[in-house]
Amino acid sequence: MINGPAGVGKTTLASRWLHQHGSAFPDGQLYADLRGHAADGPAGPGDILSRFLRALGAWAVPIDLPEQASLWRSVTADLRIAVMLDNAFSAAQIRPLLPGGSGGLVVVTSRHRLTGLRLDGADFHSLQVLDHAAGMELFIRGAGEGRVSGELPAVRRIVDLCAGLPLAVCLASARLAARPRQPIAELAEALTPDVGRLAVLEVEGEATVGKALDASYAVLSQEAARMYRVLGLLPLPDFDARAAAAACAESLDWAEHRLDELIEANLLEDIGPDTFRFHDLVRVHARDRASATDTEADRERSLRQVADWYLQAATEAQRHITPIQFTLPRTYAYPGSLTAPFTDDIGALAWLQARRSHLMAVLRLAVEHSWHATAWQLVDAMWPLFLRLRHYDLWIAAHRIGLEAARSDGDLEAERQMLNSGAIGLSAARRIDEATEWYRASLRAARDAGDARDEGQALLGLGGCHYEAGRYVEAVSHLNRAVASWEQCGYLRGVALARVVLGEVALAEHAPERAVACFTQARDGLLAIPDPHDAARALAFLGRAHVRTGDHAAGIAQMEEALTAFTASGAVHWQARTLEMLGDTARERGEETAAEEFHAQALALYETTSPADARRLRRP
Repeated sequence: MINGPAGVGKTTLASRWLHQHGSAFPDGQLYADLRGHAADGPAGPGDILSRFLRALGAWAVPIDLPEQASLWRSVTADLRIAVMLDNAFSAAQIRPLLPGGSGGLVVVTSRHRLTGLRLDGADFHSLQVLDHAAGMELFIRGAGEGRVSGELPAVRRIVDLCAGLPLAVCLASARLAARPRQPIAELAEALTPDVGRLAVLEVEGEATVGKALDASYAVLSQEAARMYRVLGLLPLPDFDARAAAAACAESLDWAEHRLDELIEANLLEDIGPDTFRFHDLVRVHARDRASATDTEADRERSLRQVADWYLQAATEAQRHITPIQFTLPRTYAYPGSLTAPFTDDIGALAWLQARRSHLMAVLRLAVEHSWHATAWQLVDAMWPLFLRLRHYDLWIAAHRIGLEAARSDGDLEAERQMLNSGAIGLSAARRIDEATEWYRASLRAARDAGDARDEGQALLGLGGCHYEAGRYVEAVSHLNRAVASWEQCGYLRGVALARVVLGEVALAEHAPERAVACFTQARDGLLAIPDPHDAARALAFLGRAHVRTGDHAAGIAQMEEALTAFTASGAVHWQARTLEMLGDTARERGEETAAEEFHAQALALYETTSPADARRLRRP
């Protein structure tokens, strides 16, 4: 546990130490900024655990914090990893993030002492400000010995005014290095606090840092100063060059040059690759400069440009990942010319995964500024993130926001879209009662609008909810009505998806011949569209249905074919489902060794994709 005042170098010390000792942690290192002093409050442990679990291979993470913490301890029990928890706010924020086992290390930094962590076995290291000699050495290294020779008295004065805070010393030396002709005495004068304010230096050094930041800001080029102010407005924990370019309505090349200038001035941290952030105090200063310099209209425009960029990029990702998926129209206040940082579906999904916290921050920004259309459109564009990676907590939270935004926007079609896709998330998270409520609301809205396609979607969802609850008669009734609705409007993919669930119901009712017919029709329809992922799902179920009819050879071959397709596409959850079906088949045939092997493989995958399924499979 490393504590100390803002700007004293806690993060730098911890990062450098971990970098130097990386070989001691062969299973990797994880980092999280807990935002202990951020304006929007500290990060919740659940947000961090979700990110950590996915970094270690978990594709579906529980919503509830206790289940997340349990899975985290299980996943890390045998790992030798290092976890850096930066800017912590409280011991309670830390405890759920402690890994299992004894082979790892957790490094915590905080402005608070967090003495409660003693109960968890923490060692404490309190960083103090630099003494005068160390401050002089740091300043001279930054400015250069040749630059300060002959003006050491002025240097001593600057170091004294920096009150031993490394951040202030680095900012002052960077400012001096950028002005080779400026007398050092002038910098000392610029940093001199007003009369009576020296006492404030004892309170985390904000006054001194403010003076140092003012001086560093004053020598920036006009373009870099504009970027500095704009970036201070962003509600993002960090940002990349494209976000910076979008915020300033400039080219990527322009943004990269301005970012370099800010890094050289020690105003921006390069935590790479292509990732930058402000120190908390620097962000406050940048935002204050924006408030003092730019008009409210200018600040609003910068934020809207960033929101439009994230909507544009997420929409492009959606086009790559789910090209056959129905999407609602997009509207942009400031359509930009920046290209997305990906060119295929794998890169698009990786971008959505890496930027999910940014997308949620922009979503909340849109709501805060009453950009209602931008808000629900962003949720709609995030659909592949939810569908493929199953962030249930984000899925549900985003759709609650998106639903309210659609209603505020008065867009009835968007409201139905939010109800349907949000209900799918609730159902996937096993919140069946809530999902049913959302589907019923969607069904009423679809009928009021005379929209047969949305009516079919709501009926499919309700049929699925009844199936999950074991109400098979009600499930078949709703699913058949979905088929009829979709056949009427010509939505053949929907018809096929409904037949997949009808096949699942038939299996549950011990009617394998009926299941074979349903899955065969469904697969043929999905291959014709084409929808290879869902066609593989239908094939896996078809194989299981054939086994249940007694045709073991054909059924096993079909399940193995589906497993090959899921493995190639990286569909981990469906690899597990298919392996479980193969295990069940082996057990029914008396092949216990093969059954145990299949189930063990399925369980290992379920541990990272669906903890609920993992618990179910463990039961005797």
